[in-house]
Amino acid sequence: MIIRYLIIITITISACNAQKSSSILTSKDAVSTKTNTLAIPLDSVDYSVDYIMGKFDPSTHPEFMIIPPKYRDEDIRYIRKDVMREFIKMYDAAAKDGVQLIIKSATRNFDNQKRIWENKWTGKTILEDGTNAAKDIPDNLTRAKKILEYSSMPSTSRHHWGTDLDFNSFNNKWFETGEGLKLYQWMQSHAYIFGFCQTYTQMGSDRNTGYFEEKWHWTYMPVSEGITRQARLKIKNDMIQGFLGAETAVAIDVVQNYILGISPKCISKQN
Repeated sequence: MIIRYLIIITITISACNAQKSSSILTSKDAVSTKTNTLAIPLDSVDYSVDYIMGKFDPSTHPEFMIIPPKYRDEDIRYIRKDVMREFIKMYDAAAKDGVQLIIKSATRNFDNQKRIWENKWTGKTILEDGTNAAKDIPDNLTRAKKILEYSSMPSTSRHHWGTDLDFNSFNNKWFETGEGLKLYQWMQSHAYIFGFCQTYTQMGSDRNTGYFEEKWHWTYMPVSEGITRQARLKIKNDMIQGFLGAETAVAIDVVQNYILGISPKCISKQN
């Protein structure tokens, strides 16, 4: 009888110690655990080449939804449903700290990206530094590389996937002072908790290929990691066709230098 009571007491003490140990995890430990969970890609989903290249209509795709007006600017925008759920959590957390996140751009399929690209290619849209690509850059390869400083070739944009979002402003300087700086610092400190990562960090910091820095562009890693890995395996440069300047894709190696030219923080070591 005494032995039985001793066993019960021992088990009780062990359980209490285990509970006590788990309750004194530091905030750093908790964040680390959350981050590791979020960083696991959705390997069970096999994305088609058409999906990865943006050749679908998000308005009819079952995994996509319209972003409610509360969270975006005036334009109608689409997003993956799973990304939207996590964005709302991040939006609410930011709001409690006095930061308002506004989605300026989300899903852009092939046709939308083609319009953006060709408007820049033909000079209809002036480039970010004031260059008229059609008039000022006669060489196609040089022109394509210039446009690629900030804009993706159709079939290669991460915005095709519904996982990447642009917030508040398309001007890096806006994020350097005042409201913009507060937002950017909040994102740097908290976004990863919700699975988001700044895709295009400062060139030369942790990457040397891809687009110029975009402080507004963030990716939802739990989904985009898996698609990135599949893009590496499934997309070849000679598959990138159907728009003005597409013939330059092979020489530029847009798959390696642009689709995969992201911050290493946005992709786990297992990739």
